[in-house]
Amino acid sequence: MPESGPGKQTLRGIGVLVTRPAYQAINLARLIEQAGGSAILFPTIDIVPPADPARLLALLDRLAEFDLAIFVSPNAVEQTFGWLRSQRRSWPAELRAACVGPGSARALAQAGIRDVLVPAVGADSEALLTLPALQAVAGKRVVIFRGGGGRELLADTLKQRGATVTYAECYRRARPTADTAKLVDTWRNDRIHVVSITSTDGLRNLYGMLGDTDRGWLLHTPVVVVSKAQAAECRRLGFANEALIATAGSDEAILETIKAWRLGRFSL
Repeated sequence: MPESGPGKQTLRGIGVLVTRPAYQAINLARLIEQAGGSAILFPTIDIVPPADPARLLALLDRLAEFDLAIFVSPNAVEQTFGWLRSQRRSWPAELRAACVGPGSARALAQAGIRDVLVPAVGADSEALLTLPALQAVAGKRVVIFRGGGGRELLADTLKQRGATVTYAECYRRARPTADTAKLVDTWRNDRIHVVSITSTDGLRNLYGMLGDTDRGWLLHTPVVVVSKAQAAECRRLGFANEALIATAGSDEAILETIKAWRLGRFSL
């Protein structure tokens, strides 16, 4: 149900730039508009197949060899189970799954995987590594499902703790081909007031897509991110204000953080 009544249209008059991949942006856009805001959709990541699908398929054939499977994002979950379905393969019942945040946990639940290891607080590799099950991994075989490239902290730490780690690159992130002229016009017309960032790659893509002439609009707009790593990247890129970090990567947590900023509980 849309928000109604006095004080409920918290985001009235506020334009939020939503940078999630197109197929993942619908729910956040709906929540923003229910809160009275305007969602401006501008995907900054395309999800494309992995560079070596044969390697991924070969790894999926031997999933039962692993003790723990870690998913670093909802994309990793969706792409992995998409490949499994396309090959008519099933998830080994005895293989425990872990993930970095509630969005990935929900995606796993939708795929039929429950009893997932997920941090109660935080939605990044650092939070996941604090879980007791991720501390006691000596001699364990761990597979990490992720996109091409990415941070090495999770694998490096697990190896230091005695695990054998294998990467399963189940997709790649690509910069979309898009005309930013309309987006810049939206900024010029004072219709973008805050930017939602859910991926470091997406942040870098948006920065690059805008170019030297227009990226000042981005750098001087308040930004909500979902991890400390993304906030650090904002600082490195030269954002005028410190990024505000949502408590989780879920659409609901992002919305609540934008609302809190709008109500003056946070200053960006």
